[in-house]
Amino acid sequence: MNQTTDLLAAAKKVLKDNDQGSFTIPAAGLYPHQWLWDSCFIAIGLRHTDLDRAKTEILSLLRGQWANGMLPNMILGDNNFLNRRSPEYRIWKSWQNPNSPAKLITSGITQPPLIAEAVIKIGAGMNTTERRNWYQAVFPALLAYHEWLYRERDPRNEGLVLQIHPWETGLDNTPPSINEIRKHSLPLWISLLKKAHVSPIINLFRRDTHRIPSSERLDASDALVFYSIQRRLRKKNYDIDKILAHSLFAVEDLTFNAIFISANQHLVEIADFINIKLSDDLLNKIKKSKSALEELWDPHTSQYYSRDFVTRKLLKESSIATLLPLYAGTISKERAKQLVKMLENNHLFGPSYPVPSVPVSSAWFKPILYWQGPTWVNTNWLIIDGLERNGFHDHANALTESTIEMVKNSGFSEYFNPLTGEAAGAQNFSWTAALIVDLLKS
Repeated sequence: MNQTTDLLAAAKKVLKDNDQGSFTIPAAGLYPHQWLWDSCFIAIGLRHTDLDRAKTEILSLLRGQWANGMLPNMILGDNNFLNRRSPEYRIWKSWQNPNSPAKLITSGITQPPLIAEAVIKIGAGMNTTERRNWYQAVFPALLAYHEWLYRERDPRNEGLVLQIHPWETGLDNTPPSINEIRKHSLPLWISLLKKAHVSPIINLFRRDTHRIPSSERLDASDALVFYSIQRRLRKKNYDIDKILAHSLFAVEDLTFNAIFISANQHLVEIADFINIKLSDDLLNKIKKSKSALEELWDPHTSQYYSRDFVTRKLLKESSIATLLPLYAGTISKERAKQLVKMLENNHLFGPSYPVPSVPVSSAWFKPILYWQGPTWVNTNWLIIDGLERNGFHDHANALTESTIEMVKNSGFSEYFNPLTGEAAGAQNFSWTAALIVDLLKS
């Protein structure tokens, strides 16, 4: 067996080991539930090895859809008496909102909308009849999700959708989000705990720092703020009007919106294939989103940024998000060239094992601290796709090769040190394995 065959076999084993029957957990122990964009990435890899299992992964996500169309970022488990009494499940209390599914406990927030991408990728492996049946089966849920995003998350009808928790961005502790929440006064109880220097004690109660060194995760005070924001959402029963009336976090996240713009195009493609006419209102919103992305461009720094929903100010902390408009597929050739220059720069996004989640030259850069420096295979995959869409095929090939080499050398880790390629985070991580399968097979 050659090295590529060995790597492919090892990736398949990771996915098999993490398979729970109808869905795949990201990693044993640390991540025991089903996550939205994890399952989408996983399905994209599974389509090469077991098309029916890839379909099941997506259908399993759709069982958690709320009546209002929202797809939650986590499906936690059955809504029964014992689970309702569990501290972990009570953190969310999704059953308090009448839109939540009756038989499941979920989170009350969403995550980057990659599901249309996964549906399209799965459909590409089918004949015409199979693809039509597949699209018809999932289209109502996809449409409801996109309509919910516009209805609840674009209240000004501007084309960009907002996020109400850093977890919704997918990049959790990315510098723009962390810097944004630090602008607000800390709740008194968090301030007191911070002054008491009890971080080591707090870490004893965290699942992540039980299994991963605390140096690789959010510090205790930031983790508490994240929990505090989530608690406020729960107390407001995830009612968007109540949340926006007094929110600690309301951001038009660049990564989320770039993915959403791409997802919209997939939705249009799916609708066309099954001869369903989308409403003029939705088509106008989709068109507006394409142009609205350019409002996030800053000509002074030649970068894209997220934006504060309330103040409308750009959050000028550079992160890997600035490259994600490549994936949106709607930016000009000139803008794309400027982003690729950043990717070529060793001091920005082009170290030995690109692409770091924060530029190497940034004051935020820490090579193994979650979303503040490490290289992640899922964002590499999105950037590779974006490079291909914009005609930078040599760059896409180079990033594909370096990503595969990094995983071949260090294993299927959650994330990697961009300077050395060394593994960090959880091991045997599902989306790393799935996307390596996709890169090897595509």
